[in-house]
Amino acid sequence: MAEYPHPSSAGRSANMRANRRTDTKPELALRRALHKLGYRFRKDYRLDLDGGRRVRPDIAFTARRVAVFVDGCFWHACPQHGSKPRANDWYWTPKLARNVERDRVADETLAAAGWQVVRIWEHESLEHALAAVIAVVGARPTVDLVAPPVDLVALDDDPVAADSLRASRSADKI
Repeated sequence: MAEYPHPSSAGRSANMRANRRTDTKPELALRRALHKLGYRFRKDYRLDLDGGRRVRPDIAFTARRVAVFVDGCFWHACPQHGSKPRANDWYWTPKLARNVERDRVADETLAAAGWQVVRIWEHESLEHALAAVIAVVGARPTVDLVAPPVDLVALDDDPVAADSLRASRSADKI
């Protein structure tokens, strides 16, 4: 079993316990914005790919085969904002390197299975993240979900059409 470092303080231990695997603030903001624009997707959806490889994108557009990952700067070693811990370097350096390697293997596995991968850093603006996802997913098809308005004046002239409209509306209520 792997040897784990002892926490440097109770505060640091509580901080590390509070880190979430899913539903991070940047991920929630992106999901809300996508949903508001009418996009529908799966969250934290497990994909069982060829060769027994499992991948869990933060957001998955299954019909369009697009996997979106919102990567934290620390955990995925962001070249701009990723920091290297000073304490327990012997533990953190290989761990963060494994995270990056796991990301690359997941990207390659998804690409081989016909998926497109979008990786977004947590520090990127919401507008930039939305643009990146929409560029790959494509524009959402506009669907008229509301029935066209009924010309009530024309119904007064045609009692048969008025009766069929009343019958269809009462059937909708059942």
